[in-house]
Amino acid sequence: MGHAHAHNHQHPDLRGRNLLISIFLNILITIAQIIGGLVSGSLSLLSDALHNFSDVISLIISYVASKLSKQKASASRTFGFKRAEILAAFINASTLVIVAVILIIEAVKCFFDPQEIESSLVIWLSIVAILGNGFSVLLLKKDSKSNLNMRSAYLHLITDMLASVAVLIGGLLMKYYQLFWVDSVLTFLIAVYLIWVGWDLLKTSTKMIMLFTPDHINIQEVVKTVNQIPKVKKLHHVHIWNLSDDELHLEAHLDLYEDISITEFDSLLITIEQVLHNEFNINHVTIQPEYDKADPKEIIVQD
Repeated sequence: MGHAHAHNHQHPDLRGRNLLISIFLNILITIAQIIGGLVSGSLSLLSDALHNFSDVISLIISYVASKLSKQKASASRTFGFKRAEILAAFINASTLVIVAVILIIEAVKCFFDPQEIESSLVIWLSIVAILGNGFSVLLLKKDSKSNLNMRSAYLHLITDMLASVAVLIGGLLMKYYQLFWVDSVLTFLIAVYLIWVGWDLLKTSTKMIMLFTPDHINIQEVVKTVNQIPKVKKLHHVHIWNLSDDELHLEAHLDLYEDISITEFDSLLITIEQVLHNEFNINHVTIQPEYDKADPKEIIVQD
């Protein structure tokens, strides 16, 4: 049995600091919007506050997961908490969808019974939310491209910033044209957008939790590439999955043409690991070598 690693880690301390700043800003925005929504009677402002509150929860979850993911492995936790960030992304995506459904129900109710709203307060508080969330979005943008957990937090913030823009537009329409039904329509549109962005993240995180083969990996191509390496007869019984955003694992059996020594296999393993890393960005390879063994040779074997 052989294995090889190659890992990537990016400024986790700076990542944690940016999350803490975003948490603090969103707590202030949420408190202001709840008070403002109750005083003004604006459902869209209260819905934005509810979304902001879900942001606070999601950011806290992301922060805790980011810290846990750096915990060292132990005898009882051989992978440590590396999958904590994937779980956090799943929870955050779920809350996005749940909050959206609640908002849709409330928006439909209020559309048929629109109330007069203190629009000036709505306008000013939406501007505060746009500025606060906009700053948080800029803080998390870089890490959101390489980390699923940070992307889930980033999506919460950017959708809330866009929601606040919609609330601002609604506030202006209510102030100058007395179109109070716009409040419900905007709430509905915000909710639909939340479902749209949350569903994609939910699918991605679910696939990782279920250890599905990543979408960008073609197992047939992986097997074909390894089979072209000298001394290799057939790569089979293959499993490929994401342990975390940074770690893509391959586990497989390797049927060999010759009964080679352990030293020769170690050299072959290094070659295979380099090929898989360069071609498919697989950075953790575990292979069981076989010679003339009577076992199923299918690529995917039902255990």
